[in-house]
Amino acid sequence: MKTSTKNLTLSAMFLAIAQVLPFIAGQIPMIGKMLCPMHLPVMLCAFFCPWQYALAVGFISPLLRSVLFGMPALYPSAVGMAFELASYALIIALLSGKLGKDKMWKLYVALITAMLGGRIVWGVMQVILLGIKGDSFTFSAFWAGGFVNAFPGIILQLILIPLLVKLFIKRVNSNLSA
Repeated sequence: MKTSTKNLTLSAMFLAIAQVLPFIAGQIPMIGKMLCPMHLPVMLCAFFCPWQYALAVGFISPLLRSVLFGMPALYPSAVGMAFELASYALIIALLSGKLGKDKMWKLYVALITAMLGGRIVWGVMQVILLGIKGDSFTFSAFWAGGFVNAFPGIILQLILIPLLVKLFIKRVNSNLSA
């Protein structure tokens, strides 16, 4: 019971951060969207919650934000992002559960694998969703949207996520030993 309450509380916190963080990043007009602000809390959730919770936070975050604030647009953006963020969460949660979080390289394996897998899922969803509308999604659009335009966010994730995970783990361990 105590563990499920903790997971539910953490998940709710990460979901709330995913709703608010884009407002803060949006204050940087040139690169705010490029920072991929919703990705950060979803990825962090995946390192600290079981895969089911992380998957739910990843899937719900863009859909809820779209309904509440109108951004991202529900179709096809938020729907595609829902599958993308859910993929990040699932891959990170499963890999970090298998590998552990005790070494920095293990965090990077989970993070980079998820970043690649999630972007592939996003690309596939764009092909499907835009195909339904009668539009097309080219490889150059995939490359630009998934990597080139997201480059500042990718760098931020690679720096910030492992540091925050290690910092949080260190903090929890020091509190347990005190």
